[in-house]
Amino acid sequence: MQIVTLLDAQKLSLWRRPIFLLFVMAAAMPVAFSTWYALLNNFVVEVASFDGADIGLLHTIREIPGFFAVGVIFVIIFMREQLLGLLSLVLLGAATAFTAWFPQMGGILALTMLSSIGFHYYETVNQSLQLQWIPKHRAPQLLGWLLAMGSAASLVAFGVIVVTWEWLNLSFNFAYMVSGGITAGIAIFCILIYPQFQSPTPQHKSLIFRKRYWLYYALQFMAGARRQIFMVFAGFMMVERFGFHVHELTGLYLANLLLNMLLGPLIGKAIGYFGERNTLILEYFGLALVFLAYGGVYLFSWGAIIASALFVIDHLFFSFAFALKTYFQKIADPADIAPTAAVAFTINHIAAVGLPLAMGLVWLASPSLVFVIAAIMAVISLALAFLIPRNPLPGYETIFAGHSVSAN
Repeated sequence: MQIVTLLDAQKLSLWRRPIFLLFVMAAAMPVAFSTWYALLNNFVVEVASFDGADIGLLHTIREIPGFFAVGVIFVIIFMREQLLGLLSLVLLGAATAFTAWFPQMGGILALTMLSSIGFHYYETVNQSLQLQWIPKHRAPQLLGWLLAMGSAASLVAFGVIVVTWEWLNLSFNFAYMVSGGITAGIAIFCILIYPQFQSPTPQHKSLIFRKRYWLYYALQFMAGARRQIFMVFAGFMMVERFGFHVHELTGLYLANLLLNMLLGPLIGKAIGYFGERNTLILEYFGLALVFLAYGGVYLFSWGAIIASALFVIDHLFFSFAFALKTYFQKIADPADIAPTAAVAFTINHIAAVGLPLAMGLVWLASPSLVFVIAAIMAVISLALAFLIPRNPLPGYETIFAGHSVSAN
């Protein structure tokens, strides 16, 4: 297999360069994952008769591979990150394709576990490759464009569902088979066509946990906890409380994706101009207000229109989250990127593994309380964001740090 350095890769055709591969992968992953996610709530309610506790259990199972993402460190001892990422995409696509073949609880949980292994290992490796292959001065802008590319791919997937679901009377099985097959096919194509790109700095292939990254770890932990509330219960609320059908819920995802496509590059520029600190402060403040408003939907019986608007605003604020990536890129030892990406993904999923099941039980008693808890999490994240320096550097990772880089 051909190995090419990043410098030599600039001599290749544009479509065979590392940055182009990142864009191809950014487009391939959402085809399967977004289809799975868009159909999930309707699939489990209509086919398997899930309640709040069941959906919480499913998402707990789905997050277990994320908790063990640290295993990537040991896999890359024997396999290059690029190949691992593409093989993970193949697994994600294949597991998604067969989701509807097993419509009982056990089958749904098993296929969810397999697709989740593919998704989380891909995401871990992808974040590492992005920070290794993209220069620091271009990272916010290019990450914004990668967000837009992923949103465009999801938009196509959602758009097809919205337009054709009722018109062609599509089945869950057909949608899952087609979307999963496309993702797996693109990944196999990339394995065969692209050379293996060698990063300029060899990565540590051992467990790395440094004290000077503590704020990054803390923000990752809170991000994982907050994200689960949105991932698990925001869409479930639209189906359970307001009776949204597949094409209606997917329409909300389409609105989210259109905003990400249009605003992703602008958000990247904003991060470059205003800095990670200010961007994350805005994100967490906005999320706290949105989660409180979600609670109001239940407490004050606000209608579907307000709930739908909150759903779109919620998703928009989450698109600011890649500022956390560029913050880490600025403070990290270049050789720490791959192992720290794996450690951070595991930290991100510590709360995510148990939270959906616990919140599912809370949901049965008080749905509004679930969103109040999420608002509290956002406020904690907001407090942590104020500890980020305006110009973070190695050795100046928090406002309390000096400028000398510690080995720990």
